[in-house]
Amino acid sequence: MTRDPPVKLRKSPRQARARATCEAVQEAAARILQRGGVAAVSTNAVAELAGVSIGSLYQYYPGKEAILAELVRAMRAEMLEDLRRAARACEGQHITRAIHLLLAASLEHHRADPARAAAIEEAERHLPLDAETQALKAEIAAMVIAVLRAHDVPEPELAARDLAAMTNAMADAACLAGERDVDAILPRLERAARGYLGV
Repeated sequence: MTRDPPVKLRKSPRQARARATCEAVQEAAARILQRGGVAAVSTNAVAELAGVSIGSLYQYYPGKEAILAELVRAMRAEMLEDLRRAARACEGQHITRAIHLLLAASLEHHRADPARAAAIEEAERHLPLDAETQALKAEIAAMVIAVLRAHDVPEPELAARDLAAMTNAMADAACLAGERDVDAILPRLERAARGYLGV
């Protein structure tokens, strides 16, 4: 039985210099990932592009998987914060406005740099982050369920699961097809969600 590669930092960077090293490593990894995909990312290539020694890299990262996992975690943290803001903004809004706010927030991390976001999402598929992924999905589901319940949607748990499956599949298909224009994808997701909810 093969073991999954480690995806946690060896230690957290505490001092400003250490944080700068880790930021440089992650930025270099993101650039390599965007240019050549997961296969192109190696600790040597990342250290070279980041301008840090391989020893400095290994102080914090046990391997390339840990570097990629940190990129995924950073993107997920941004997405969660966007969704939390949207969920708060949904209070007192009509259901169609709430749908728009939540879907727009779920795509916001693609808006600044769609190619980078797509590359990180592709890397995510190759990493053993199942427990973290389940925790993330549970938190997102709880937010969506609360919004649906506040708008008197019947069976909000089931509706939230169906809506997540439907919109995630549509967004993934758009990204895999090379679509990078969030403003073109969002109205399609909204139409699907409104159709499902009958609003």
